[in-house]
Parts: sequence; C-alpha cells; structure tokens
Amino acid sequence: MNERIKAVSIVMIEDDEGHARLIEKNIRRAGVHNEIITFGNGADALAYLLDADKTRRGPLLILLDLNLPDMTGIDILARIKSDEVVKRSPVIVLTTTDDRREIQKCYDIGANVYITKPVDYDSFANAIRQLGLFLSVIQVPEIA
Repeated sequence: MNERIKAVSIVMIEDDEGHARLIEKNIRRAGVHNEIITFGNGADALAYLLDADKTRRGPLLILLDLNLPDMTGIDILARIKSDEVVKRSPVIVLTTTDDRREIQKCYDIGANVYITKPVDYDSFANAIRQLGLFLSVIQVPEIA
C-alpha cells in the first residue's frame, strides 16, 4: 500500500458497538491498516466532518449506517454531500436496510456504494472482509 493510500482516514458512523468492532476487525483482516475513527451518533460525526479545521486532515472515506439514535443516515449523507470541502469523500452506506426506495434515495443524494449488512454473523464478517479488500485498492480524493 503506498503512502497516499495510508493517509486516508476511515470515518465509521455506527451506533451498534458489536457491528463497529466486527467491521473494524474484518477490515484489519483484509490488510487495511488505515486510521479508523468511530462515531456512535450522527451529531458527533457531523461535528467532526464539518469542523472548520477539516482542511488540515488528509482524505476521508466514510462508512455510514442509516439507523442511528439521533438522526437518519440519509440526513447525514445529505449534509456531507452539500459541504464544499468533504463532498468528494466517498461514502459507503453499510446498513441493515434493504428497502429499494432507501437505496435509491442514498444514491440520488450521492452515496458511492450501498451495502446491506447480512444478518448471519459469518456472512456479515465475510462481506466486511471483502469490503476491506475493496478499501485497500480504491483511490480517495484529497480534501479540497
């Protein structure tokens, strides 16, 4: 992995601690060693993502759950994609919701990838390992 890829920080917005641990563990198993910054609610995540000093950070990749305790992931996605600085950061929606309208809405707003979390533990772990392989090869734009 080159230095440019290592500089990408992964922001995970996931309120289920078990899912967050499983996601991180399986991303690591796939060989991704990027910094992972985890938020359990939308307000804290948005405060971080939309902070005035955000241009000092390197590029970001965002893993977003839609079902959060304080706001919807769709609201968070809309705020991210309307911000001039972080709007180019790739957003991967990773959620249990498989409703076609929700999927379409996320893509319409600007989600880059939509993944439905499998309910079965082994399938979920496998899906996240595959996501980790994907994360190890994608290019992420610098924050403008």
